[in-house]
Amino acid sequence: MDIKNKIAILPNNPGVYRFLDSSGNVIYIGKAKNLKKRVSQYFVSPDRLTTKTRVLVSKIADVLHTVVESEQDALLLENNLIKQFQPKYNILLKDGKSYPWICIKKEPFPKIFLTRKFVKDGSLYFGPYSSVQHAHHLLDLINSLYKIRNCKLALSESAINSGKFKPCLNMHIRKCYAPCIGKITLEEYNAQIESIKEILKGNTYSLIKDYKLKMLTHSKRLEFELAQEYKEKIDILNNHYSKSLIVHPSINNTDVFSLVFDGNNAFGNFMRLNQGCIVQSINQHFKLNIEEEKESVLTRFMQEIYSLLDAQDPTHKVEEILVPYLPDNFLSNKNIHIPLRGDKLNLLELSTKNANAHRFNRMKQEEIKNPEETQNRAIVALKNFLQMESLPIHIECFDNSNTQGTNPVAACVVFKNGKPSKKDYRHFNIKTVVGANDYASMYEIVFRRYSRMLDEAQELPQLILIDGGKGQLNFAYQALTSLNLNNRIKLISIAERMEEIFTTTDSTPFYLDKNSPALKLLMHLRDEAHRFGITHHRSKRTKNQITSKLLELEGIGEVSAQKLLKHFKSVKRIKEAPIEEIEMVVGKKIANIILQNLNIL
Repeated sequence: MDIKNKIAILPNNPGVYRFLDSSGNVIYIGKAKNLKKRVSQYFVSPDRLTTKTRVLVSKIADVLHTVVESEQDALLLENNLIKQFQPKYNILLKDGKSYPWICIKKEPFPKIFLTRKFVKDGSLYFGPYSSVQHAHHLLDLINSLYKIRNCKLALSESAINSGKFKPCLNMHIRKCYAPCIGKITLEEYNAQIESIKEILKGNTYSLIKDYKLKMLTHSKRLEFELAQEYKEKIDILNNHYSKSLIVHPSINNTDVFSLVFDGNNAFGNFMRLNQGCIVQSINQHFKLNIEEEKESVLTRFMQEIYSLLDAQDPTHKVEEILVPYLPDNFLSNKNIHIPLRGDKLNLLELSTKNANAHRFNRMKQEEIKNPEETQNRAIVALKNFLQMESLPIHIECFDNSNTQGTNPVAACVVFKNGKPSKKDYRHFNIKTVVGANDYASMYEIVFRRYSRMLDEAQELPQLILIDGGKGQLNFAYQALTSLNLNNRIKLISIAERMEEIFTTTDSTPFYLDKNSPALKLLMHLRDEAHRFGITHHRSKRTKNQITSKLLELEGIGEVSAQKLLKHFKSVKRIKEAPIEEIEMVVGKKIANIILQNLNIL
């Protein structure tokens, strides 16, 4: 499928997108508050892109995406995927000002700082971070947990032992353990650095477990001050990551599978989690076998995913698998659970959301590739749902519009072969009904429409759709009955609030699946009739308001008002027009009346 068509069907949700080249390699990963809007920007105005970005766009062969709940979740998932795939253009496209790193300097008693330059001097660099704010948050977390020096002193053990250093300001305000005067050993200082490395790698769960063990050990020894220090570190870590992880950091080495079904098709999403963050996401589409159960489909999905992943990393061990229901005779030695509450249930729901997004994208792709086939599928689905003898090739839909009983109008739109046939659309001005009476108005327009079609021997529709509930449907049925058409044309109505489908033979409404092509066709008809009708109603209401304003002026009759309205279209234009132009339309006498009463108009 063409890349621009794929972008056109991206969702408007927050998430992460991945650009792939023709070999299937991930070349760029980005996050977005609105996936469709963000990815479209690469292709809408190429002249606004930098040279490097244009090179990237020229190499894009495919785009994949993962939907998440929030922009913050998108940021975290983006950082995880960048670490996993290390895409070429995530580095090439960003100058130092855009992508910061956190550096642990290679030196005795190393400093930790934010930098925009990657220097190959043996120092450790973590990143790059797509958000400088996120990098600053990590540094703030580190500084709240550990007392790391940030002075410019060049420290070494021999220099410290010589005693030439004096305590600096950081030591006095307790921001540093003062290695410069031997208040902390190199071994103790490096123990802090090792813990910081774990935080920057995202391995906080094991760090919290270690701190809990140390807290209990010091507590048992009655070393309460040391125990309190570890408790505060645990609280700081928990507080920070509870706000920034997609799920809880205790969810480690966990796989999630979800499936959604649409007719003879199944759409699956797989997610792999580590340290509370998504590190992998895969979507798949299946054609169902005859009479295949959902448990069997789930087994097939899991087998295909693990065949793929085992080929990539046969040593990886999964601690837990989350599923919506148990698969059919699969992986009996695995720890498989159906989550019922909490973070694991939220995770399964997020996976299901991605499976639904995948189903929606596939359907949109089919619509773009084969629009006629999609329309035919909707017509067939509608025929089956309504148990009609023939396909509803010709469908007509009616809608009423009025404002508190004034300017009542109606509209009829016509669809043929699932597509609007705009040349057959018709407007109706209600003639026999006084006031706001939707039921009587519906009877009038249905009777007028089909009595004329019978008189002119026009081809009748197979299906009529009424915008409204049971009341409007009954009056439309009475109109057809009076014309002896009630057994020749199928008649239904659709109520907007709950998308209820009413028929003439059942007292209770029917409900179609919201993703059903049949329902989408009916909703398209209803919305088109409403749009067409409301446009005519507004036009008529505006004309009547203008005419009534002109008729308020003594000496101007309805004929003159209609002439002015036809020529100038609005009161504003009449007021702005030169007197000579008004005289040409309605004569000198009426032009003078208008000129004298401009303040009233």
